[in-house]
Amino acid sequence: MICPEAQKKCEREENMEVYLDNSATTKCSPGVIELVAKVMGEDYGNPSSLHRKGLQAEHYIKEAKKQLAGILKVQEKELVFTSGGTESDNLAIIGTALANQRAGKHLITSAIEHPAVLETMKYMETRGFRVTYLPVDAEGTVDPGAFRQAMDEETILVSCMMVNNEVGSVQPIEELIKIKNAVNPACLFHVDAIQGFGKLPVYPKKMGVDLLSVSGHKIHGPKGIGLLYVGEKVKIRNIVYGGGQQKNLRSGTENVPGIAGLALAAAECYNQFQEKQDRLYGLKEHFIQEIASLEGTVVNGQPVRTGAPHIVSVSFQGVRSEVLLHALEDKGIYVSSGSACASNKPSVSGTLQAMGIDRQYLDSTLRFSFSFDTTAEELDYCVGCLKELLPLLRRFSRR
Repeated sequence: MICPEAQKKCEREENMEVYLDNSATTKCSPGVIELVAKVMGEDYGNPSSLHRKGLQAEHYIKEAKKQLAGILKVQEKELVFTSGGTESDNLAIIGTALANQRAGKHLITSAIEHPAVLETMKYMETRGFRVTYLPVDAEGTVDPGAFRQAMDEETILVSCMMVNNEVGSVQPIEELIKIKNAVNPACLFHVDAIQGFGKLPVYPKKMGVDLLSVSGHKIHGPKGIGLLYVGEKVKIRNIVYGGGQQKNLRSGTENVPGIAGLALAAAECYNQFQEKQDRLYGLKEHFIQEIASLEGTVVNGQPVRTGAPHIVSVSFQGVRSEVLLHALEDKGIYVSSGSACASNKPSVSGTLQAMGIDRQYLDSTLRFSFSFDTTAEELDYCVGCLKELLPLLRRFSRR
């Protein structure tokens, strides 16, 4: 029987939305929307043109590079704009593997990477490269010992995500880089920071990272824009051919509105960053505490303050994730059943499998992901709805 308090928490106004799928994409900030519209509507020139309109467009690119280089604490010339995180990952992996294959053809990644990395690694195998897929523990963390065993003189590239997009586990990047440097310092290290940038401090040079991927739409910026940091000493080949823009590393007319929006979104994220991050961790702690009070629930991943501040993965015993997802949608709550790039396909999460999650939970797990705009009231409403829905859905599932 539903208690009156839970029932009250599940009442909502017409058209109320609680968006808890921010790891899939975020809503553009008002400032970003305004800036992108201005660039599209007023300063729309091609940055390669020599007239005033072109110079105006080029100015946005230069200012964006300056802003982003300051946030990442890198050189402006080390930044390359792409169409998004997937292209950044592809350029990092394919570009460096082909450029350095004379030194070896061994690549290392983890078993829980985003498809943008895993599928690219599979492609590299068809090109004659040998790929090692590292296991993870029950919290979704790469085992440094397994990494040490995998490293050898033939290893030319390691690609490891900063934050897992499904369960929010933060990988021991700096520890892995120390191991890499001890075994094979010439080997390059790429970090997919698409879920980490904007939520954690990200300083490639301090970390010892050679290449690092960022995506705009994960940080309240536009879709269709990404960034790849390429250390100045990194040997890399272009994989897109054309007019030779961006020093011939990424041809194609630059997405000036997207570039401007990405830079502003990043600046907004890192303004008063510590305060924002602490607030997110507080919301996460509150949500997990409330979730733990629900019968038949398991929270996956690392402890609250060890993992990323914005992702909570929860398994619900006896309820299919797709069914619960749509039941929450009917209440105006939007969540995910895994990676947004695979959640519309009938497949079991490779991340959960790699973590050794009990079979009964593989198809019963939802991801709740927050933004800086998420409120405690929204999370309480979500928990109240879960209290109402779970007993009902479990009763039907047993029939």
